[in-house]
Amino acid sequence: MAHRTEVHETPHEAAGAPGAQPQGRFSHLPERIRPQDTVETKPATLPDPTRDTYNPDEWLIRYCG
Repeated sequence: MAHRTEVHETPHEAAGAPGAQPQGRFSHLPERIRPQDTVETKPATLPDPTRDTYNPDEWLIRYCG
């Protein structure tokens, strides 16, 4: 046995005129955002050679100096 449901009109359809634009908060889509506007680019920094060098006597300078 098939179960039947009644078809209800939406408030937009019940308003009457076909093709009438709904007025209100959700009546239109927001502005489109281009993919180019969603990416931020900034130049990379150059590596600092004095910061990344290995100093085998660093522990002496830190703890005994």
